[in-house]
Order: sequence, then structure tokens, then C-alpha cells
Amino acid sequence: MTDTTQSYGCNTDDMKMIHGVFRREFKLAPPMVRAVDVGDTAKAGRVTAHVLEIVDMLHHHHHGEEELVFDKLEVRAPACAIHVGIMRQQHQQVSALLDQVAGLATPWDADASAEHREALAVLLDEISSTLDAHLGQEEDEILPVAETSMTAAEWNAVGEAGMASLSKSRLLVQLGYILEDQTPEERKQFMTRVPPPARVLYKLIGRGKYKKEIADRASV
Repeated sequence: MTDTTQSYGCNTDDMKMIHGVFRREFKLAPPMVRAVDVGDTAKAGRVTAHVLEIVDMLHHHHHGEEELVFDKLEVRAPACAIHVGIMRQQHQQVSALLDQVAGLATPWDADASAEHREALAVLLDEISSTLDAHLGQEEDEILPVAETSMTAAEWNAVGEAGMASLSKSRLLVQLGYILEDQTPEERKQFMTRVPPPARVLYKLIGRGKYKKEIADRASV
């Protein structure tokens, strides 16, 4: 059997970029909810749609890590298995919180009441703090091991699965969210992973849609 260990090695910086998006959006979500005036169901609806979108994206992100990263590391890096186990437990904790969001967002979307608004904001505060701790530990304990235990092709498959999980109708706008805080070099590097047609469409259409959405969000 051919020894393939020499092909192990990948760059996980793109995962840190995605983590940055989740940190930012879940940190911004509670004040965004609290900024909606009581009774303003139109704004509550827009904010609810955004919150549910980032919740769905995080669910898909964690599912991809479980299947495409954690399973491999448990086999290839036994010393890391305890950290993988901790990450799986933290995913369950985060998932349990995420599963509560729709139940609180739906009534607030309908009535924009102060009571429902604060209940949702408190939950999002908890998700943000829990997620911050999890992502930091994952970057410290998991990504360095992945860099030496996975091939570049395997790591690219993680990113491809993440892109495939994005809503086709929202893909171009979501690219804007991903690229928002990146340096020009990071943006250039990330866009090499995006299919060429989507790159062109982002420049022609997506960037403008994203800027409009951000402007609308700022008005909340």
C-alpha cells in the first residue's frame, strides 16, 4: 500500500475567516434585535430573516466539520481525539441553543413586542458568548492538527461543502458577508475557491445587493 502521509498538509486560514463571520454576526444580532421599535413588525421581519439565516448557516457549518474534519482527525491523530470529543460536545450545546431561536423569533416577527424581543435577544447573547468560546478553542486545538493530518484536497472539500450548503438565491449576498472584514489579499485568496461564474456575478450583481442589504440593516 502506498504511504500517502507525505501528501498531508493544508492551509486552514479560510476556516478562521468563516469563524470570523459567525463571531461578528452573532455578536451583532442581539443589539440588532433590541434596536427594533415595539410594534415595528416590518423591521422585526427583516431582522428575523437574517437571524434565521445565520442560524441555518452555522448548523450546516458544524455538520460539515463533524463529517469532513472530526471523523478524520479521530483516526489519524489519536492524541487529538479528546479535543475532538470536546468539540462535538460543544457543537451539541450550540445546536441546542440554535434550535430555540425559531421558537422565539416567530412570535416576535408576528407582534414585535418588547417581551418577545428581549427573550430573543437574551438567547442570542448566550449563543454569541458560547460560540466565541467554542470557536477560539477549535482554532487553538483542532485547526493546527488538521493542517498536518489532512490533505489539501480534503480540506478544499470542506470549503466546497460549505459553499454548496448556501442558498442559491442568497449565495451572492452571503459572499459579501464572508468578505466584509477580510484584507484584500484574504479576499483574493478566498475567491479562488468560488466557481468562476459566481465570481463574475458577485462583481456584477452580488456586491451591490450586499451593500444595499447592509444599508437596510443599518437603518434598523
